[in-house]
Amino acid sequence: MAQSGSLAASGRWSAYTGGNAPLPPMGWNSWNAFASDIDEAKLMGSAEAIVKHGLAAKGYRYVDLDDGWWLKRRQPDGRIIIRTANFPSALTADGNTSFRPLTDRLHAMGLKAGIYSDMGKNSCAQLYSTTGLNQPVGTFDEKEVGLHGNVDKDIKLYFEEWGFDLIKVDACGLRGLTPESPWVKQGKFRALTPVVDSESLGRTNIPEAKRLYAQVRAALEKYNPDNDFVFSLCLWGAADVRAWGKDMGNMSRTSDDIAPTWGRMLHSYDSAVRRPLYGHPGSWNDPDMLYIGAGDFDEKHLTEARSHMSLWAMLNAPLMIGYDLRKAPKSLLDVFGNAAVIALNQDPAGNQAVLAYDSNDVQFLVKTLANGDKAVALFNRTAMPLDVSLTAEQLKYLDDADVQLTDLWTGKSMRFKKEQSFKLAPHETLVFRAKGTRRLANGLYLSEMTGRVNPAVDGVVVPEPEPMIHRPIFWAGTHGMGEPPRYGGWGGAQADATPYAMRINVGGTPYETGIGILANSRLEVRNPGFSTFNAMVGVDDSAFAKARPVTFLVYGDGKLIAQSKPMRFGQKPAPLTAKVSGVKIVELVAKTAGPVPQAFPVAWGRRR
Repeated sequence: MAQSGSLAASGRWSAYTGGNAPLPPMGWNSWNAFASDIDEAKLMGSAEAIVKHGLAAKGYRYVDLDDGWWLKRRQPDGRIIIRTANFPSALTADGNTSFRPLTDRLHAMGLKAGIYSDMGKNSCAQLYSTTGLNQPVGTFDEKEVGLHGNVDKDIKLYFEEWGFDLIKVDACGLRGLTPESPWVKQGKFRALTPVVDSESLGRTNIPEAKRLYAQVRAALEKYNPDNDFVFSLCLWGAADVRAWGKDMGNMSRTSDDIAPTWGRMLHSYDSAVRRPLYGHPGSWNDPDMLYIGAGDFDEKHLTEARSHMSLWAMLNAPLMIGYDLRKAPKSLLDVFGNAAVIALNQDPAGNQAVLAYDSNDVQFLVKTLANGDKAVALFNRTAMPLDVSLTAEQLKYLDDADVQLTDLWTGKSMRFKKEQSFKLAPHETLVFRAKGTRRLANGLYLSEMTGRVNPAVDGVVVPEPEPMIHRPIFWAGTHGMGEPPRYGGWGGAQADATPYAMRINVGGTPYETGIGILANSRLEVRNPGFSTFNAMVGVDDSAFAKARPVTFLVYGDGKLIAQSKPMRFGQKPAPLTAKVSGVKIVELVAKTAGPVPQAFPVAWGRRR
């Protein structure tokens, strides 16, 4: 499917900024702790624990009610009726039921309220629950509690009448109800033409998935004129959502559900870690909830729990706790409540970390903070101890000047020049704040300001599964042939690498800093007040379209301000400079005539 975005400069920022998510949302969600066995006592007990343990004061404000709350869609008016046996405060004299008493209580506690629905006619638990607990009852019409065909009515009910502040919109109802599905054959639910196929981008109707989710966004904006809402897309990386989710809502799931195992955490993390240019203030990558407190991340595995927390902070992931906080020991509360690590996640610059060193064994993640400091995480993916060395160059600092590191778990500080050695325990992540002398003294590299760089058009013509995501055991266990690569997004724009995760090289000249992107692309850059843009541009040495020339153009607020000569494969990189003083939106276009092969990477590079 060809990308619909235009290469024509627009002079505006196109990633989503509506709603209330200038920082990654933080809070608690009921699903991982309780699944559909949820009731008012559990929800409010968790909310009270968030306040009592000081987590609300540290930013955990959203209390999200996931699947399992509804009784039915009443006929003939189509109003959603709440399961009042589980939520007694929702009982009303007229039988309409209302969550307003519950949301009022949460708001009075200084918290926000979130609710769950599905983009299809039926929810995930209706299709996949192993217990069938607390599922809608009645006729086909009554059991169809999802948003499909009822978007305006339901969003008005949830936000205008009931007072919710966030909605998580799943997509199970868009994928499972084929005429051949066991649910339809057994007469449990009606068939619905599939829109999403988790295993096949070719069998997925991507434009229709986008259209349906756009209906929800429009309704949220309609019924929240104060803009105080959060739209959480939950397509688990399907339908090529990793390319368009940033333009649709406030947080967008990049993978299938996380689970409390090391392998599933790696899978969720990998689905977001190479996507720093696709997350921004207002539109965040969401690798799913924190599973700290269970399985490989419980109180007996605090090394893994701290790694999980540190990595989500570096990714700018929404920090949604999925644990029964009513029974939380102090050791886990200390992980959730580490103010220094939370501050990395909530840093107002909104720069998702970039991979400064990448291997199957160890990765270094670096992000630039609003005050000019850096954050760096040294992540041991393996179950073996490892010796590693961090260099000043990896931090984009001068290597002949002091670098100061402060460990955010222990509070200890150290200084080094050039490089510093560390021993990483199995599954350990060391995370630091760093201060040093910047290599680029009077500016920022594009890869240091990922929150201000948006690949409005990334050049991907045909979505391809991402091969570099860890593939753990999934729902089918070890039946079948195993887990193939999944999730469209391979070939998207990369920071400090080519679109296919190679080192940037142009005409034999390597670049450790820059943006790698495919030809026929357009990057939007929010200018924080710089006067000059400099880059070395050219066709990357990994390109296959060797005869095709590429022209690099720079626009300022929609007007052309600099242009390269046509660049061909093998040519030395060319300097490109543009004066951008007073410009709010800089747009970087790499353009060639006509459609291009998928593997046609180009680079906006900078050596020093």
